[in-house]
Amino acid sequence: MSTMGAITLVGIVAVAALVWFFFRNQATHHLQELMDRRKASSKVATMADYVEGMEHIPLVVALSDSSFFYENRDLQAEIELSRVDEVEFDSELSTGKEIEHGRVLRLRSHGRVFEFILDPASASEWEKRLPPHRMGDPGVVHAG
Repeated sequence: MSTMGAITLVGIVAVAALVWFFFRNQATHHLQELMDRRKASSKVATMADYVEGMEHIPLVVALSDSSFFYENRDLQAEIELSRVDEVEFDSELSTGKEIEHGRVLRLRSHGRVFEFILDPASASEWEKRLPPHRMGDPGVVHAG
């Protein structure tokens, strides 16, 4: 390979890395803005990964008196707490995959499972605000 070819290849790789870094930084900045906005009206708001199959989707999760919100630039969703049948905190996903750095928040609502990976400090705060609850247990899932 000629010197000019090598320089061109290095330049292309450098530009690709800069573009990737720019878009990643923009996504993180957008999530921070969402979290700041949600914190004003929520009991707790943190960043998390929504697990959908093999995909981990970064987003913000927030808890109000009556709803659980999860959102990012492409997704705005809400689950009413009155529709949550079970709340679990675990160290592994429902697929059995162990989570080394964090905890899994698992919500069950009418037969559907929603899994979110939280960092350990956030998980501790979430457990205080949204205590674990199994279907059929006395009591109601609520934002404490």
